[in-house]
Amino acid sequence: MVLFIKRLRCILPDLTTTIGKETFQNPIFVASGTFGYGLENNDLVDVSKLGAIITKSITRHPREGNPPPRIVETPSGMINSIGLANIGVEQYIEEMIPKYEGIGVPIIMNIAGSSEEEYCEILEMMETISSNIVGYEINISCPNVKVGGIEFGVDPGVTETLTSALRNRTEKLLIMKLSPNVTDIRQIARAAENGGADAVSAINTVYGMSINAQSRKTNIHTIYGGLSGPAIKPIGLACVHKISTAVKIPIIGIGGITNAEDAIEYMLAGASSVQIGTANFRNPAAGISIIKAIESYCHKANISHISDLIGKVAINE
Repeated sequence: MVLFIKRLRCILPDLTTTIGKETFQNPIFVASGTFGYGLENNDLVDVSKLGAIITKSITRHPREGNPPPRIVETPSGMINSIGLANIGVEQYIEEMIPKYEGIGVPIIMNIAGSSEEEYCEILEMMETISSNIVGYEINISCPNVKVGGIEFGVDPGVTETLTSALRNRTEKLLIMKLSPNVTDIRQIARAAENGGADAVSAINTVYGMSINAQSRKTNIHTIYGGLSGPAIKPIGLACVHKISTAVKIPIIGIGGITNAEDAIEYMLAGASSVQIGTANFRNPAAGISIIKAIESYCHKANISHISDLIGKVAINE
């Protein structure tokens, strides 16, 4: 039996992924805004098998979010305009942090703010407490709020300044989440790298709109929202590949990933790990299925370590 286990370990691919100072057991994370605070699906999914959970965005004060309707299904995706509804950092610290003890999976806290001071204050509050949060993903790319977030992700100078300010306040993993709604995402990624980010995640949702032809009204109260799901995968792949030509820090790919092939495509484009988003609404265990399928893919392709896939896309000439 011992010999069998040793042989099994030899043939199983190594899926471990390192970002900054943190090593994750596999590259499959669940995306912010699709898995709640990280606790809601524990009875449905063995979360300990995931690489990491990224929480929904946490702001300095509680937010109710935008008025309904704020979600609409679209062909090959969905548009949301939730508006960063959350309990605020104080309640998050009081209620959620203690519940993470023993959860068995790394937690990455997503932070959103309306000013540099707000981002910094939230991070400082988190740094003063003891928690098993391994790092922070900084939301500078949300298209669903009137104030805060995306303005920090469209100007390279502002991105670098904010990243540097946060870097000076923590030694934990620092990830800047980028928007596709920019002229050149490579410039924003370089700014994040220059500011000291350990990684960038890309992409957040794409601006979208939905109209009811019968009522002649918009299907979203705020008119515009963030499009996610399979429809945006080609955009995400292009952004990840562009970023990979501009920075040396790891890239976490996001956008339309529903199966192992999607995840592998992102890795071939240059991502070292990926986040599963909209697919979680249909199947909270989507990430677990993808992990198993990636193991099978690597085994069949004789790939010993998942890193052997990163950035290995070949040009079709």
